[in-house]
Amino acid sequence: MTSKQKKHLIRILIGCVLFAAAYLLPVTGIWRLLVFLVPYGVAGWDVLWRAVRNIAHGQIFDENFLMALATVGAFCTSEFPEGVAVMLFYQIGEWFQSYAVGRSRKSIAALMNIRPDYANIEQDGELVQVDPDQVAIGQVIVVKAGEKIPLDGVVLEGSSTVDTAALTGESLPREVQPGDDVISGCVNLSGLLRVQVTKVFGESTVAKILDLVENASSKKAQAENFITKFARWYTPCVVIGAVLLAVIPPLILQGGWSEWIHRALIFLVISCPCALVISVPLSFFGGIGGASKCGILVKGGNYLEVLAKTDTVVFDKTGTLTKGVFNVTAIHPDRYTEMQLLELAALAESYSDHPISRSLKEAYGKEPDTARVQDVQELSGRGVQARIDGKMVYVGNDKLMDQIGVHWHPCHHVGTTVHVAVEQTYVGHIVISDEIKQDAAQAINDLKVAGVGKTVMLTGDAKPVGEQVAQQLGLDEVYTELLPADKVEHVEQLLKQVPPKGALAFVGDGINDAPVLSRADIGIAMGAMGSDAAIEAADVVLMDDQPSKIAVAIRIAKKALQIVRQNIVFALAVKALVLVLGALGQANMWEAVFADVGVSVLAILNAMRALRVKK
Repeated sequence: MTSKQKKHLIRILIGCVLFAAAYLLPVTGIWRLLVFLVPYGVAGWDVLWRAVRNIAHGQIFDENFLMALATVGAFCTSEFPEGVAVMLFYQIGEWFQSYAVGRSRKSIAALMNIRPDYANIEQDGELVQVDPDQVAIGQVIVVKAGEKIPLDGVVLEGSSTVDTAALTGESLPREVQPGDDVISGCVNLSGLLRVQVTKVFGESTVAKILDLVENASSKKAQAENFITKFARWYTPCVVIGAVLLAVIPPLILQGGWSEWIHRALIFLVISCPCALVISVPLSFFGGIGGASKCGILVKGGNYLEVLAKTDTVVFDKTGTLTKGVFNVTAIHPDRYTEMQLLELAALAESYSDHPISRSLKEAYGKEPDTARVQDVQELSGRGVQARIDGKMVYVGNDKLMDQIGVHWHPCHHVGTTVHVAVEQTYVGHIVISDEIKQDAAQAINDLKVAGVGKTVMLTGDAKPVGEQVAQQLGLDEVYTELLPADKVEHVEQLLKQVPPKGALAFVGDGINDAPVLSRADIGIAMGAMGSDAAIEAADVVLMDDQPSKIAVAIRIAKKALQIVRQNIVFALAVKALVLVLGALGQANMWEAVFADVGVSVLAILNAMRALRVKK
């Protein structure tokens, strides 16, 4: 509980004690008015001040105005206890709102703790603390045990374990050693690390995530926008309705002004839209906060709303359902030795950072002699061509071989086949296999349980590889041998098949999938630690490599939407019933207080359930 919330609670308690004392004092007339004004002033001075200030700024019809009008009206009709009680209960509702919002913010505030306070740099043999903003790319920083890693970089010296929980929700620490990338916002748990900075602070992972979280509440869901517009029209209408209720019946009946004014005041208290205005945004905010506990960053309530409607989930394969860690599993040369074939492939791929290229270079086991390589050209979705020792070498898939007119033959091994041709002669192929992620099959099953109707995989891999993975995981459909542009086209076709009230989610690693992430109803980037493209392009960012988190995200979104619907129906139903009873003179001020504050408190407590998430 914050100090502000404590002060608010103390003021409410003092107001309650003074109200009880005033209620018990045997006084009448002007003294009765004065003794009830004391607890009223303690409980409601800020509401009265906000009402006056807002009126001065042209903002008349808000909850402060309604509370001020209803309670001052109660005093004017000598209903002093009711006036004080309404104000006290309203303040109790405000305190619950403040507490609930604070709870929602806590999980997001935990993310804010990843913001580093300083970076250590060496000057004249001593460590000096500087602002992370002042550190340039290429500088070396020192991270001691227990400190946050302030900037993205590469480990030069030292080995340690780092805690990534604040970013991923994953409790298991990650080991790092020289040559490994480290991400800002993680905590160095054990050894001393010397890290060469690769990004300035403004472009670092931690800065991008903080910006994303801080702006999440600005992207409102349709339900939130509806409630905002609803309150804008609803409040003036009920004020006009209360005025008409106070004036027209006495004019028609030629008397009974006091009774009808009393009914109008009850009508005003009942009609205050607090329950909707507070609980609906709070439900979405709670959902976003609950998701962040699991390492799931949702960029706004609007994306939470779409996520809850997801009917079709489309996956990229490499790095999403599989680990993206390729290993050479077979080498089948024609005319060359195995080592010569592998050397050609490694030289041709020496300038590429693609996972397949890295696996070829690792299998080669030596540093490629790039002086032998010229005229390197990457061919999107097909492979690479390069001049090696004066000869044109082609390394890639079936499409590349067909394009250059080289006769190739398939391999009996299941995996990604990388063909190699020198000039116009086929010289063999290398098979590379990728490993399916441990929780991928469980992820597909969980999505079915969560109500997803169709799961689809899109991949650039050969048909046997794609179909084998799809069969192992239990996917509904698979499309193989696709270029990046083909993936967008297939998503377009799948979007046409989505039910009217459904949505299509695309899940990718965010590096090569930005066009598809943007085209889907909702783009989900996973394994996004350190991936700028993922954080920029996706609507939902999963900070670790677990596809099972997708079902968790959908479950959180559905729960938040269910709570929103419950609160809207409950609040409107209770208010409508008590409004009618109030207008007919069948509801008193205490029932009006329940219809306003009681409903608000119950709706807020219900909204807080969105924070509780089973990981």
